[in-house]
Amino acid sequence: MHATNPPAYSLVSHPLCPYVQRAAIALTEKGVAFERRYVDLADKPAWFVAISPLGKVPLLIVQGEQQPVSVVFESAVICEYLEDADVGPALHPRDPLDRARHRSWIEFASSILSELWHFETAADADRYELKRRALTDKFARVEAELGHGPYFAGERFSLVDAAFAPIFRYFDVFDALADTRVFADTPRVRAWRTALSERRSVQASVTPDYGERLRAFLARHDAYLLRV
Repeated sequence: MHATNPPAYSLVSHPLCPYVQRAAIALTEKGVAFERRYVDLADKPAWFVAISPLGKVPLLIVQGEQQPVSVVFESAVICEYLEDADVGPALHPRDPLDRARHRSWIEFASSILSELWHFETAADADRYELKRRALTDKFARVEAELGHGPYFAGERFSLVDAAFAPIFRYFDVFDALADTRVFADTPRVRAWRTALSERRSVQASVTPDYGERLRAFLARHDAYLLRV
């Protein structure tokens, strides 16, 4: 028997995309080597348009030995593919009900990202406060779900952690601009946020200039966050 080489992976990315970060964290946690290919979503190159049915990132380009190149799109699908491929440590629970619960909270993380978009681009005080309260309410639900940590499911890092880490990273920038008070009444969420920020995979999932890029994004949208 001849040993087969593992597939080669390329993660098509944008520097600010939280869904890209999810996939990058999962790849790193599983010990999968991959290259990053960045695209400008405001000026999408033809090669990207040709392989991205939704015109979004992330994409995972998979080149197997003596197999055609395959493209996997959507962060949740990329993460599930990595689980199904049985590479590295499992990031989902084995029990079907626990796994379904984790997937549910990953969806909840996506709903938070939707609120975050409106929060960070709010151009006036009323809209800002409306979305700040919406985020506070969502994290109150998360607080009620958390145990003693340090991660969502205790000692073991999971795909739920990979989904929430990019959310907390936004607030690393926001906190330097304003006292949002989003986590004021959620001590377990605060501890979880700290634990995730110290994880190597989380730190490596963005470029060193992430903060500058996010502040520039806020300036382009005339965000109220810059004037609080």
